[in-house]
Amino acid sequence: LCLQVPELEKATVRIRQPERVREIIRSLREQGVAKLQVISDFDMTLSRFGCNGRRCPTSHNILDTSRVISEDGKKKLKDLLHYYYPIEIDPNRTLEEKRPLMVEWWTKAHELLVQQKIHKDDIAQIVRESEAMLRYRHRMWDGFKEFFDQLHKNNVPLFIFSAGVGDVLEEIIRQANVFYPNVNVVSNYMDFNDDGVLTHFKGPLIHTYNKNNSVLQGTGYFQQLSTRTNIILLGDSMGDLTMADGVPSMENILKIGFLNDKVEERRGKYLDSYDIVLESDETLDVVNGILRYILAE
Repeated sequence: LCLQVPELEKATVRIRQPERVREIIRSLREQGVAKLQVISDFDMTLSRFGCNGRRCPTSHNILDTSRVISEDGKKKLKDLLHYYYPIEIDPNRTLEEKRPLMVEWWTKAHELLVQQKIHKDDIAQIVRESEAMLRYRHRMWDGFKEFFDQLHKNNVPLFIFSAGVGDVLEEIIRQANVFYPNVNVVSNYMDFNDDGVLTHFKGPLIHTYNKNNSVLQGTGYFQQLSTRTNIILLGDSMGDLTMADGVPSMENILKIGFLNDKVEERRGKYLDSYDIVLESDETLDVVNGILRYILAE
């Protein structure tokens, strides 16, 4: 398979069951583009985890650290991050333990944001001034572009399922000029009053560990795509593994996981759960290589 997808030779790639991965990729190619859809997380999956030794912001962080947040608000939001993030990625805690704590974190963070009276018209500028970065390769901004372009050109639906802030992540994609009609986003969206001021977040609340049918009910998204029974799933957390749960009569699924942080201690869990694990890889090279092979005429 490395002959067809040379990117799988990269030093960042780890695969526990190469035979199985080979089979899935072969099936995805043989069954053709009409059956394929891509389901992806956004923050730290399509966007970068770090750059030049510094953390890149998530869609929440972009807001949290922007000029529209008071110093007091910034401090409180940072305190929440320092308290809850270690819980989110703790490999020794169960999902049952984590879920209520994530609800607590998101709820508190959203309440703090609402207190800041954020204006709808400020969002584009906030994103422009931020250090948001989509994954690219080398020094060229083409990794994410190739990813979005390939899917768009081949009419492959891309479903972005994010626990981030939908208004912010949509703006990131829009400013990167890749918000195509095949892209669908489910995320936490802000609700603004007639004056364009943030009053609350629309429900249901999406956090890291409830990305499944429970928050998709009523959207009917996967039902509309009932012929798209082959999935490529991209995520960076254990919570992302359930994103495809609502797909009816799924045939093949290839799960690709970005292991960005605490690599040594989390490696085992990721290798058990994802078909392909990308360790500290800030590019979309492997994903694009696989797509190129599957979508080739």
